[in-house]
Amino acid sequence: MARVPLITSKDQVAPEHHAIVDSIIGSRGALHGPFSVFLHSPEIAGRVAHLGALVRFEGTLPMRVRVLAAMVVAREFEAEYVWGAQTGSARRQNVPETTITAIRENHLNGVPPEDAMIIDYTRTLLRKHRIPAAMDKAMRDRFGNDQMIQLSGAIGYYSLLAMTVNACELDAAPGAEVLKVG
Repeated sequence: MARVPLITSKDQVAPEHHAIVDSIIGSRGALHGPFSVFLHSPEIAGRVAHLGALVRFEGTLPMRVRVLAAMVVAREFEAEYVWGAQTGSARRQNVPETTITAIRENHLNGVPPEDAMIIDYTRTLLRKHRIPAAMDKAMRDRFGNDQMIQLSGAIGYYSLLAMTVNACELDAAPGAEVLKVG
């Protein structure tokens, strides 16, 4: 159960922040998930939503790559809500169950090399806070500078979401896959 009341309608926010709520609803369809807690700080919610729109909907980084990175972030932070949201998206992107399982269980067995590269990059950045030169070169060779920066930014964005939902103890959405955390 969330530690803060969930904001799920515009009338729960002061009128001067209704434009922020309208913008979030316009891009996401409803107030739910992390934004139901971010809206306790409307300016943060608006700015995070703006970044999220770029990371999630507008960037040129392939959606499959974004989803893989988001799943790894969710697993590394044990963020139940983010995990549940991303596993559904991964399945829509035809990510194999073996890859989802590998991320959940923290290994790379059975993961196609192009997916393993994203998983390893994300884990390395989150765990070591730096990327070795050879990994950096491989990523830039595959994605170029722009998409490599988009990937790193997506990892940061999903880390922000993960930390916020964990701080507020936001559970996975109803019907979403639940990440078992210990």
